Amino acid sequence: MSTKYKATTTEEAFFITITAVGWIDIFTRLNQKYNIINALEYCQKNKGLEIYAYCIMSSHIHLLCKGTNGYVLSDIMRDFKKYTSKKIIQTIQEMPESRREWMLVYFTKACEHLKKEQHYNVWQNGYHAEIVETNQFIKQKVNYIHNNPVKDKIVTLPEDYYFSSARNYAGLDNDLKIILLNLF
Repeated sequence: MSTKYKATTTEEAFFITITAVGWIDIFTRLNQKYNIINALEYCQKNKGLEIYAYCIMSSHIHLLCKGTNGYVLSDIMRDFKKYTSKKIIQTIQEMPESRREWMLVYFTKACEHLKKEQHYNVWQNGYHAEIVETNQFIKQKVNYIHNNPVKDKIVTLPEDYYFSSARNYAGLDNDLKIILLNLF
């Protein structure tokens, strides 16, 4: 597999996009968004993940982050995706979900081509990671991340979207703590 868009180094920050297979809108449900928040918190506390910006959209997640304390970001993302895949499927199976049947069928079909035997495939293979090299790049990506919900007309102002670090930067209440960058 190509390493062009993988975070295989330590101590460098990356802009990452993780996308659901078929761009399925998994994260329209509050419980699924909290699965992601809880998993990110776990990675922060136990796997050296530092998050500088994030946004959980309906079918994908954007992160500006890095692995620290010897943790490689690609390993953190691998474990994050593995854990959240199981949690997402468990939530679909156990909680009220009007789209349960077709989602489970879709996730089952999404892994038919895989060599490794598995029952469900929630995330697209790999993830898109771009190394952070300049302050201008950081500003551009933070703005992109925070304006995603505005662009999709979910909210009018970035800080009005609860599942985004735009709230952290605006000094508003948020469930996921991040490291604020002083770039603005």
